[in-house]
Amino acid sequence: MKRNMSNIDRTIRVVVAALFAYLYFGGIVTGALGIVLVVLAGVFLLTSFVSFCPIYSLFKLSTHKE
Repeated sequence: MKRNMSNIDRTIRVVVAALFAYLYFGGIVTGALGIVLVVLAGVFLLTSFVSFCPIYSLFKLSTHKE
């Protein structure tokens, strides 16, 4: 996998994942929407740790400067 995410992109994803987790675990968002937010948070964290976004590769996008 070739890196296709910049450090700023990765940081934004981690912050958004933390926000989603806070909304769910804080009891602000519950039910099906809460589960969706937790799954998205997990995906955002995973993609930010590996610096690769499969959706970016589908559209041949990259925020990483080489």
